[in-house]
Amino acid sequence: MGLMVMALGFAFMIRAELGSAPWDVLHIGLTLHFGLTVGTWSILIGFLVLMLTFFLTREWPKLGAFLNMIFLGVFIDIFLWMMPTPDSLMGRWTFLIIGILVIGYGIGLYIAPKCGAGPRDILMLALTKRTGWKVQWVRSMMEVLVLLIGWYLGGPIFIGTLMFCFGIGTVVGFSIPHCQRLVDFILERREIYENLNKGSIRVNDYDGISKKSR
Repeated sequence: MGLMVMALGFAFMIRAELGSAPWDVLHIGLTLHFGLTVGTWSILIGFLVLMLTFFLTREWPKLGAFLNMIFLGVFIDIFLWMMPTPDSLMGRWTFLIIGILVIGYGIGLYIAPKCGAGPRDILMLALTKRTGWKVQWVRSMMEVLVLLIGWYLGGPIFIGTLMFCFGIGTVVGFSIPHCQRLVDFILERREIYENLNKGSIRVNDYDGISKKSR
């Protein structure tokens, strides 16, 4: 669900045509030069990032990284196919703002289950461990490098790119606690209603073999 919501946000930003997130600037630039879809390039770049991370750490990433690599690209293509570009400037600004907010909450939903980080996050952690630099410096250098390559390839850099870079951290700061509480609530309800050792026994419970409790 988190990957799907995050992909929906990226699709909103791309269709707004007011500047995309740094990695999407790269994906769109590659699409303009070499063809294929934006989602396909997201998958291919994610795979290259995972391979680079493997060579740095000699450890295979968790399942969540591979799910991120595949499903994020697939969902982006699906939403881009379904979603038109707004005709008015107001509509495009609305798409941009919705996109940033939706991406932030998609990240929160994706992180809350603790099933593994995405390819870019894993590479960031690997480079941080290898270089000894601070996480924010490594991540900033990655984003700037990707943005420059995407810009060179003709990717869309505009006001939306700056709004994403400076605003996504604030949105994620609000979204992660909310999403964590939501996921914890869902998991706790599952334990109560599906775990026979923790759930309360009701008078009408009947397993089909023994006598009814009432």
